[in-house]
Amino acid sequence: MPAAASPPGKGLALASLALAMLLSSLGTSIANVGLPALAVAFDASFQSVQWIVLAYLLSVTALIVGVGRLGDVVGRRRLLLAGIGLFTFASAGCGLAPTLWLLIAARAVQGLGAAIMMALTMAFVGDLLPKARTGRAMGLLGTMSAVGTALGPSLGGVLIAAFGWQALFLVNLPLGLAALVLAYRHLPADRLAIKGAGFDGVGTLLMAAALTAYALAMTIEQGRLGPINIGLFSAAALVAALFAFVETRVAAPLLQPAMLRSLGLSASLGMNALVSTVMMATLVVGPFYLSRALGLDAALVGATMSVGPVVSALSGVVAGRLVDRFGARPMVIVGLAAMAAGALGLATLPVSFGIAGYVAAITILTPGYQLFQAANNTAVMIDIEGGQRGVVSGVLNLSRNLGLVTGASAMGAVFAFAAGVVDLTVATGDAVAAGMRITFGVAAALIGLALVIGVASRRIRSASGPSSTNALISR
Repeated sequence: MPAAASPPGKGLALASLALAMLLSSLGTSIANVGLPALAVAFDASFQSVQWIVLAYLLSVTALIVGVGRLGDVVGRRRLLLAGIGLFTFASAGCGLAPTLWLLIAARAVQGLGAAIMMALTMAFVGDLLPKARTGRAMGLLGTMSAVGTALGPSLGGVLIAAFGWQALFLVNLPLGLAALVLAYRHLPADRLAIKGAGFDGVGTLLMAAALTAYALAMTIEQGRLGPINIGLFSAAALVAALFAFVETRVAAPLLQPAMLRSLGLSASLGMNALVSTVMMATLVVGPFYLSRALGLDAALVGATMSVGPVVSALSGVVAGRLVDRFGARPMVIVGLAAMAAGALGLATLPVSFGIAGYVAAITILTPGYQLFQAANNTAVMIDIEGGQRGVVSGVLNLSRNLGLVTGASAMGAVFAFAAGVVDLTVATGDAVAAGMRITFGVAAALIGLALVIGVASRRIRSASGPSSTNALISR
């Protein structure tokens, strides 16, 4: 018997969450296409305007766990409303910024709003829907994230051509206001504060500092390892160790020690990071392979690169329904198996079939990714108590962001090493093809590692009881 449809109020509440997810992913992807125009507008170097993208990503990565926990403490509805409002206000600030550094500052504030939206949209699902419908809600949120990623570059190009670079940011105003009205009118009121709950300010600052140092180490110097990177990696490790020590001493830690010890949660976070690393490889390596090895022009490269996000968007809701029908944990394994097949396909099929082989492999990889995301997020979130949903959602999103940051640097370095060149823009087609094969061979091995983690975690969970992990986290 099919599940009953959600009441209209819950449907509109879910629509507000979907729109918030769309805005945060659109904010990530839309600015990249405008960097050349922004460099001209502000008479700045490309290295300087890259901070327009980097400020947003650093803000999201550093703050997403802290704002998730803050939502658990002060109330998710009021904080999500504040996050949507902050994102919208900062978007106006970006569009009206008279100098580059004011634009970068506004992008950092916009990233804070995006971090709130990313962390709390998934956390809200448990407040809106029964467990039997969690999978399709996660699938919808994954679809909106993919739509935002796919829409950003193409929409950004149209807006710049028609209205100038300011439109890249001002387009968020009507969307943000719509999300704010929907959320205000239809999200359920916050429950009473949890007795004894507190916010770990010191832990939040330490985590933000460690994550910022790590993200900077992975992004500056174009992935090359030098004294600055080594210093940042060392700082990240030291601050992370201090964070772990502090968390065992404070009354209301940002991350509960039991959460840090949970094998089930650690497995989900590890798989999430590995999968995101591989997905970023498609965005880093794909354009070089399509242009240099296959000889496609810019328009065809853009059209081919859009296949992955479009297929991902179309498969998201279907993935969520499969999770609700067959269970989250089995679908984690199925999704990873599809991703492994897709990664192997990217390593082998384009050599024989050219662009058709590339597209075929992507159409296997991306639905597998959507199925994994819907299943993994559901498996973690479905039994978490209300007082921990925000921080757990933040940690899940953090693992994804760290995977993306790591993938951009590490997989790019693997590609360059395999191609045997430092500057990929002058690499021959044969060198780029060799780099493609080796990079996605490595990607397939990473997905294989995620599969091993997933299978082992499932066996441990079966041996210890189905709810032991989440019960531990919820304490």
